[in-house]
Amino acid sequence: MENLTLKKENSVAIISINRPPANALSSNLISEISSILDEIEHDQQIRSVIIRGEGRFFSAGADIKEFTQVKSGEEFSILAERGQQTFDKIEKFPKPIIAVVHGAALGGGLELAMACHLRLVSDTATLGLPELQLGIIPGFAGTQRLPRLVGPAKAAEMMLTSEPITGKEAVKWGLANKSFPEDELFEQGMVMAEKIAKKSPIVLRAVIEQLQYTKTNQFDKGVKREAERFGTLFNTEDRKEGIQAFLEKREPNFKGK
Repeated sequence: MENLTLKKENSVAIISINRPPANALSSNLISEISSILDEIEHDQQIRSVIIRGEGRFFSAGADIKEFTQVKSGEEFSILAERGQQTFDKIEKFPKPIIAVVHGAALGGGLELAMACHLRLVSDTATLGLPELQLGIIPGFAGTQRLPRLVGPAKAAEMMLTSEPITGKEAVKWGLANKSFPEDELFEQGMVMAEKIAKKSPIVLRAVIEQLQYTKTNQFDKGVKREAERFGTLFNTEDRKEGIQAFLEKREPNFKGK
């Protein structure tokens, strides 16, 4: 693994994203997540999983520079669909996965955290979906998972304004389960993971399966349409301007084209 490390403590698997400086989610990193989950699923010793980020961030988002290498809207849609497939694997994974979020979980980073079964955050963490600032929309099922967690109104506000919320606010809105001071966060994540690991793996799997029934019938249609729109937006001038502005560290000047 180039971007991930795996550590096992008793019955807990700890997956650490290690792609400095921002732990950006490249397509290769997302593939590595899928592969490491396959390994953990068949390890009978492992009962629960933690996903965390090394360094300053959980993950500050998708790899924007990788977007500049995509040649067509169709490729852009495929990129989104592959991310959705891996994050859907996380949501349906038979062993509970806890996202332990510090620093920032933005864009694809927040979409990764939302796919996990539980989210613990630092009080001062920054969580948001700022994709509209780049002239695109969330592509890894963010438009569907965020409303399920915080409600349609708050989700619309977060996406349409691109304004993030803090860890404490995330707990208030139901986006996170609990928040802690950053220096206590990982320890608290281990406490929860170890508590879960004491449960029967059979009933853990059963609860996760039951949680899938809470999805609306429109979810699959929603993420399919999300990937399609992700691709069509590739051809817009605003998408090019948004990404170029990000790379040049300036405010974008969108023209609605």
